[in-house]
Amino acid sequence: MPAIFRKVDVLIVGSGNAGFASALSASEAGAQRVMLIDKCPEEWAGGNTYFTAGAYRTTHAGLGDLLPIIRNVAPQQAERIDLAPYTAQDFMADLDKVCMGRSDPALAKALVEDSNSTVKWLASHGIRFHLSFNRQAYEVDGRLKFWGGLCLKTEDGGKSLIADYRAATERCKIEISWSTTLVGIRQDPHSENHLVSVKIGDKAYVIQATAVILAAGGFEANARMRSQFLGPGWDLAKVRGTPYNTGDGLEVAIHQLGAQPFGNWSGCHSVAWDANADADTGDRNASNEYTKSGYPLGLMLNIDGRRFVDEGIDLRNYTYAKFGRAILQQPEHLAFQVWDSQMKPWLRSEEYREERVEHITAETLEELAEKCGHRGLRDKEAFVRTIKEYNQAVYAHRRENLSAKWDPAIMDGLSTQSSQKELAIAKSNWALPLKKAPYLAVKVTCGITFTFGGLKVDPQTAQLINASTGRPMPGIFCVGEMLGGLFYSNYPGGSGLTSGAVFGRRAGKAASAHAVCARTGRSQQSESDELFRMTPSTSKL
Repeated sequence: MPAIFRKVDVLIVGSGNAGFASALSASEAGAQRVMLIDKCPEEWAGGNTYFTAGAYRTTHAGLGDLLPIIRNVAPQQAERIDLAPYTAQDFMADLDKVCMGRSDPALAKALVEDSNSTVKWLASHGIRFHLSFNRQAYEVDGRLKFWGGLCLKTEDGGKSLIADYRAATERCKIEISWSTTLVGIRQDPHSENHLVSVKIGDKAYVIQATAVILAAGGFEANARMRSQFLGPGWDLAKVRGTPYNTGDGLEVAIHQLGAQPFGNWSGCHSVAWDANADADTGDRNASNEYTKSGYPLGLMLNIDGRRFVDEGIDLRNYTYAKFGRAILQQPEHLAFQVWDSQMKPWLRSEEYREERVEHITAETLEELAEKCGHRGLRDKEAFVRTIKEYNQAVYAHRRENLSAKWDPAIMDGLSTQSSQKELAIAKSNWALPLKKAPYLAVKVTCGITFTFGGLKVDPQTAQLINASTGRPMPGIFCVGEMLGGLFYSNYPGGSGLTSGAVFGRRAGKAASAHAVCARTGRSQQSESDELFRMTPSTSKL
C-alpha cells in the first residue's frame, strides 16, 4: 500500500467556492488539521468559481441590511439607490418558479434561510462584496434601480473571490496540495478514519482523514458524460470554465462509496457564449466576459434567420442559464444576437466591447444579413423578414398602448402582441423596434457552466446519503456542484455560489464535529446531539 502522505482531521476535495467555504468552516469550528486538495495545478486554482461573475443571491431587508459588508457605495451614492427588500418568500418563490417546483424542500429551505448569514460570514473572512451596479442595476430617471432579486457580487468576480479565499485559508493555516488527483476512498479497517488514495504526478499516496468533504465539481468538462446524461449534441457545447471538472468525484462517490445519485442529471446551467471562444476550456483572462447576456435588449435569430425564444419572457436572471440549451438546439448550435444603435449603449461593456467580441455592424438590415452570411447565416432573406415583422408587431402594440414606457429594470409589458398583430414567438417585455442604424450583431453558441445532477445529502449537515441504506455516511460530506436536488432545468442567477457557501459552511462545521468526536472518543450520538442543539442563530450557520 502507498505510504501515508498526510494525517488530517478534515480533507476537502476541490478548490472552488464550496471547497474553500468548507475548509474555512472546518477550521473555524475547531478541526486541528484541515487540508484541501485539487487535481488542477496551482495556476488553475478556483475551479469553476474563478470563471463566475461572483454573484451571490441572498435574502435581505433592503440596502441598510447589506451596506455594512459592501465596499463600493459612498454615502451620497446610497441616496440614489433603489433596492427593495428580498425576503425568504421572494427567494423561495423564484426558486420554485424557475426550477418547476422540483427543488428538494429541505435543501431549498436551508439555502434560503442561511443565505443572508452566510454572505455576512464570508465577509467576516475577508470576501470583498460590492453592489453589482454593472450587472444588476440600470439608471432610470436618475435613480440606480436594482432588479431581478440579485444585487451582491464580489469585487472582481471569481478572480477576486478566489484570491480572497486563498488569503483566508492562508491566515487559517489550511494546507493545500495542488496537482493531487483523487483516486479512491475507503474506510480504514482499524479506525474511524478514511483512507483517501491520491496521485501526485505518477506517484500514489494515501491521506488518512477522519472526515472528507467532496467539492470536486460536476461533469461539465467531460464530453462523454455530457452526451451520456444531458443528451445528443451536448458533447459539442463549449466549456465555460475549468477543464478539470470531469466528474471524477461523482464517479468515486457512486461506485466506491455507494452514494445515491440525486437531482436533475439531464439538466445544466448553460448560457449564450461567444461562438469564437475555445471549445474545451475557459479563458482565465477573459473569464466570464465571453458570456453574452444582452439578448433582452434585442433579438436572437438562428442561422435560418428565425427567432426561437421569447427574449423578454422574464428578467435575465431567470432565463440566461437555460437559453444556452435553446441555442444548442438550433441548427449548427449557433445564433446571432442583434440590436440597433438605441440599445448598444445599454449593453455591458465587459461582454460586448470590441476587444472581447467580434462586432458585425451595418447601416441597413440587408447589409447586416449579408455580413452575417459570411459568418454562418444561411437564410439572409428570412433574417431581414423576421426583424421587419418584429418591428411591425412592436408598432402595432404601441398604437394600442400609447402610455407604455420602456424600463429595463422591470418587466415593462412592452410587447409584440396586440389585437392587430401577434408573433408566433412573442417578445413579452422590452420590445423596441430595431430601426436606428448602425446595427450590431454578434455570433453566439452554447457555453456550459455546471451540471445539475449530483448526490443526495442530509440537508442539515451535507452528509452523503448511502444509496442502499438511505442513511448518512459517517464522516463523508458533499457540497457545491456535486450536491444534487436543488436546481432543475434552470436556476435563479447567483444561487449557485450561495448554495456552495451555505452547504460548505454546514459541511465544514459537521465534519469538524465528527473529527473532534473521533479524536476525543465521544460517541456518534453525542456528535449528532451537538449539531442539533445549535441555537437558532448558529443553526443557520
